[in-house]
Amino acid sequence: MEDAELVQHALKALRSEPRIGRQFKPDLIRLEADGAILIEGEVNTVAQKRLALERLAAIPGINGIVDRLHLRPPVPMSDDGILDHLRKTFIQESAFTGARIAERQGERAVLVRGSPYHEFGTIEFEVENGVVTLNGSVPSLTSKRLAGVLAWWVPGSRDVINGIAVNPPEEDAPILIEEAVRIALEKDRFVDASQVRVGIRGRIARLTGLVKASEMRYAAEADAWYVFGVDDVVNEIEVKA
Repeated sequence: MEDAELVQHALKALRSEPRIGRQFKPDLIRLEADGAILIEGEVNTVAQKRLALERLAAIPGINGIVDRLHLRPPVPMSDDGILDHLRKTFIQESAFTGARIAERQGERAVLVRGSPYHEFGTIEFEVENGVVTLNGSVPSLTSKRLAGVLAWWVPGSRDVINGIAVNPPEEDAPILIEEAVRIALEKDRFVDASQVRVGIRGRIARLTGLVKASEMRYAAEADAWYVFGVDDVVNEIEVKA
């Protein structure tokens, strides 16, 4: 397949996904010399971003993806504003009470809280053009995933690159993804987590239950998409006022 033909095939695959939509038009999509496909543009939801990357990865002939898809934030915010939210969020999060929190400024890591010798681990963050990058080391995949969810919750975040290491290394499993989704729902003040059930098959999250408002249904689905390792979300939550 010629490069131009492969790019058109990729666009067709993206637009055939109902949750992305036939009107989806990236700012840039091209095949690189190494066979990777570069895609750049804005999407309305994290679901659209994740689904787009999954559809591209499934196309024969594409050897990799250069991901420059960013979320169109509901509330535009400066990098300084996002950084301020992140500082407050990580300091106030009880799950990270024992962690060293630091803000990366160029080559320097500026300590926000804690000594350099905390045993729980370290969370470092930086922001550039609305893209949050997380680094450091924590003792569990659940902690890594929670840090990512908290970063996505900042209203101005356009993307979250979660490079936090898990030390000692932990083998992933559906039950760990389920745990992270449950924690995200429990910490979301817009969701009544007691009314939402979570099931994980592979890397697909299935949500069921009965909630009082459609906004809560949508918030629960978004929370599941924010969890690192979730490739798809099946939302079967019912709404009954």
